[in-house]
Amino acid sequence: MPARMIYRRFAGQPCRTAAFSTAIKAPGKRTFFGKAEEDQRLQKTEEHPKPVAVLKLWKPPEYRVSFHPSAYAGAKRVSEEDPSCGLEGGSLGSDYPSIGAKQVQNHYSVTCSRRLSSTKNTLLDLERSKFLSAQANLPHSTTPDLAEEDGEAADVESYDTKEDPRAFQTQRPEYEALSYNRRKRPPPLSAEEGSSILQNVSVLKSSLKPDTITECFFRLSGLPAEQQESLFSNSKFAILCHCAVESIPLFDTSELLTCLKAFVHLAVPPTHPMLKVYESECCRRAWDIGLNRILLVADLWRCLGCSVPRYLEIALSYVHLHWQELSLAQLVQLLYIIGEGRRAPEDLMKKLDTLVLKHLSSLSPEEVGAVCLGFFKSSHGLSKHTMQKIGDKVSAQMAEMSNYALVNVLKMYRYTHVDHPEFLKQLSMVVPARIPTMGTQGVMHVALACSALHYRSEGIMNAVASSMPSRAAYCRSKDIAKFLWSFGCLNYEPPNSEEFYACLEEQMRTKMREYRRFPEHFLTSLLALVFARRFPKDLIDYALSPKFIRLISDNKFDLKKDLLTLDGSVGIECPGYAGNRLEAHLKQETTEMLWDYAQKDLCTKPEVMEALSHLEDMLGGPQYIKQHMILPHTRSVDLEIHLDPERKPLPFHSEATAVKFELKESGVSLTDDLMSRLLKGRSVKPCPANGSEREDETRIQKRPAPQEQSPSTLDHFAFSDGVPLTGAILNALTKSQTSSESPDPHPKQQHPGDTKLAVQVSNRNHYSYGSKHLLGLHNLKRRQLRQIGYTVVELPFWEWFPLLRRSRSEKLSYLHHKIFNSVP
Repeated sequence: MPARMIYRRFAGQPCRTAAFSTAIKAPGKRTFFGKAEEDQRLQKTEEHPKPVAVLKLWKPPEYRVSFHPSAYAGAKRVSEEDPSCGLEGGSLGSDYPSIGAKQVQNHYSVTCSRRLSSTKNTLLDLERSKFLSAQANLPHSTTPDLAEEDGEAADVESYDTKEDPRAFQTQRPEYEALSYNRRKRPPPLSAEEGSSILQNVSVLKSSLKPDTITECFFRLSGLPAEQQESLFSNSKFAILCHCAVESIPLFDTSELLTCLKAFVHLAVPPTHPMLKVYESECCRRAWDIGLNRILLVADLWRCLGCSVPRYLEIALSYVHLHWQELSLAQLVQLLYIIGEGRRAPEDLMKKLDTLVLKHLSSLSPEEVGAVCLGFFKSSHGLSKHTMQKIGDKVSAQMAEMSNYALVNVLKMYRYTHVDHPEFLKQLSMVVPARIPTMGTQGVMHVALACSALHYRSEGIMNAVASSMPSRAAYCRSKDIAKFLWSFGCLNYEPPNSEEFYACLEEQMRTKMREYRRFPEHFLTSLLALVFARRFPKDLIDYALSPKFIRLISDNKFDLKKDLLTLDGSVGIECPGYAGNRLEAHLKQETTEMLWDYAQKDLCTKPEVMEALSHLEDMLGGPQYIKQHMILPHTRSVDLEIHLDPERKPLPFHSEATAVKFELKESGVSLTDDLMSRLLKGRSVKPCPANGSEREDETRIQKRPAPQEQSPSTLDHFAFSDGVPLTGAILNALTKSQTSSESPDPHPKQQHPGDTKLAVQVSNRNHYSYGSKHLLGLHNLKRRQLRQIGYTVVELPFWEWFPLLRRSRSEKLSYLHHKIFNSVP
């Protein structure tokens, strides 16, 4: 019997433990540069009836070593935790994957050892790192099926987070030296040529020179995308990466840039350990490569999708010293880089603001949008003067601006709250027709900007509402919250309100798992619905449940105020509601917190203090008026007054202290004769005795009662400046300064015929821009005050604020008219 020799070689490293248990067969055939791998097995053919031992080198893709079980389970758990994640790169889709990637890196990391003997271990780690990073970054979108069903809708919703913000770079040729155009691909490379390059790498290894390494990366970046994927599991490519790390100090700047450009086309994952070494080298060289290359390197890191805060900090330090040398293109590119990095020093941004103003007339509309976006993303605002100039420029060119640039300008107006009437006018003319061509997120930013600016444009809001039923399925939880908040805040009900709210409420229910990750969006959505008098009881029940309250306890936002507003509104407007409610201690704690804030801010506003002081004087003392929050959940202060059926003020404020009046600059001398005359209710005539004293007394005169004044007015005496001389004042005047007797009578019990007034001192922020239309929260408050039996009396800012500069008598006359004429 002929002898048979079978030569086998196992995949992976020579394992000393459990070698067979960790090897798994890869499903299907794997390809290496387009060629199917052949199984390592005994070949038999008809031409060769005798068994032939075929010796072949091992090719790694056929078998692969399984990963650490706990790491794999962690990555799998992350990807399955929430199927709705990943709707938008960054805000919703990045949380869980980033955690998974972090867990993975704790198990597998590649150290940049100086010994080539570590290459074999590094190869396995590189492969694992690549696979796990790919698993952690798998998109989980709920919209692909919708996109396939409706091609036109999918085209509108398409958005490239990397390319769309770079559209301004096509505006002028100067950007070619400052940025990298990913559309300019290197010469194409065939699979055979790629295999040959890698074979040479495996042979040369440590003898590879920097220029050779650079050339290899550059040529390999020309491989088709589908064939590049297999590179990261190839041991020869791992050797090339290792050599690149070892030789990086020998690279000149051009070679370093060439490698980074090749990495962009090779789609090297941001988690690849080689990139950390390249980032450190870029940081080391930043001060020596000049401004153009500093910006180009930053742009390449952005193309790679890498966060490089250390490099950006060094780059901005360099720019800070040379900011006056920035050209127009360098300025705009720098602001783009700053925006993508999300940070910049405040003093540098102020200097860049002056440069923006200097170059503004030469900026194209797309560049203006890029400038605004850079400031917005870095959480810095442009100055009011610069925003006014931008508004002038954009108002004249709005029709020529792209949707993306226009939305970016709106973001900055939303951030700075600068008032520009012409810009808003043009916005209401141009935007409604564009709504159908905008993506959902763009439309959301338009609606949110209108809400933030309190700009109630029916044309814009109607266009947004009419497009919502067809695009609701594309909304993230954040989008739903912002759409609802925009309409609720502006207190605007569109013509298709039933359809508008129904489709968004339906999406709220389908995205409950997403809302559990972002509970602030859930509460925002519910509050907006409450503003619009809509109370989805099942959603409210969940929001007020102990489970949800525990969920928000560790949230970065303080959501207790929102819970109190929701709970208080339900208690007043939903008498039949039988679901969860807030616990008493939580309501008390939040109410005290709101009142502490109100005492420090709202109660100290000049218009409020002036109204309170004059009303106390007019009514007879602090026992007739109480400054407090009648409805704490509405987060604002009221001045409460009670009147009896005869429109006579009732003392009800039992906590009011004794009134202490101090007469200033009145010239009145308090003599026994003067007090006797005052108590008799007669006018005082001049008396020759004590001449100067008596002359001062003549300043007291009798004032006839106005025709509209009711019998509730206690006395009709006044000083020459118009202060009413009430019984309380007379009582205070006749008391000794050392008297501890309180002039405040005992509060009377309220009767059914009594009227409770809630005096509101309003300001511009309670109303829509340029109108007398109340915003959502303030409309809700007045609605609920009336529902619990109060008569709302408003001191509108367009009436009360001008009076603050007028005489005391005019203020008192106005307040008297407002208070006593409010009762039917």
